[in-house]
Amino acid sequence: MNEIRNVNLGGYPFTIDIDAHEQIKRYLKAIERRFADSDGCDEILDDIEARMAELFMEFLQGKGIISMKELDAVIKVMGRPEDFGAEPYDDEYEEEYQESRSSSFKDRYRHIKTGKRFFRDPEEKVIGGVCGGIAAYFGIENPMWIRLIFLALIFFAGIPILIYPILWAIVPEAKTAGDKLKMRGEPATVTNIARTVEEELNELSDKITEISKDLGSKKKSLDRDPFRREEPYRKGFL
Repeated sequence: MNEIRNVNLGGYPFTIDIDAHEQIKRYLKAIERRFADSDGCDEILDDIEARMAELFMEFLQGKGIISMKELDAVIKVMGRPEDFGAEPYDDEYEEEYQESRSSSFKDRYRHIKTGKRFFRDPEEKVIGGVCGGIAAYFGIENPMWIRLIFLALIFFAGIPILIYPILWAIVPEAKTAGDKLKMRGEPATVTNIARTVEEELNELSDKITEISKDLGSKKKSLDRDPFRREEPYRKGFL
């Protein structure tokens, strides 16, 4: 019987055997090295850990210990190190990985959810992000159409206005990069999670730069004519 460890991954407690524990550390270290130069490295690692924890919970369904088989299944979903430009594992791990790809092992985890999921969209919200989430789920580019349809159903079809707050309460918000990928129907792999985090950071940086330029422009305007409003009063004393 292998030695086991109790670990915290993505905010959730797991029991894991020693071999899988060492391999997870190597996997996360490979990711850290790969994205060390990215401004969003810490956030990328946090979101990847959260996605791995979610997959482990779905694989184990609340029972059992994480072994190399469960880890191999998670890595198959997330992507191997060489898939996202990191250093590959050794030959011994390659043999174990190929064994995990057998048809019987695939059947064991056929229940894993990899399709599009319904979340509230925090980036397209006016109130709670429900309409933005519906638009993302159905692939509608502009959530304004969903808002208009929703209002029409309320006022003309007699649908209770309580539907929105109910959806707001029961539908989770897409908080992590993995959630946002699943909301759009994209696979939550290491590569896609990293890309999503970096895109969000770039967008935030662009917004900050734009705000700074606007503030700088207004400041220059005031510096050029600081007494503009007082001019009529000064003329009266000449």
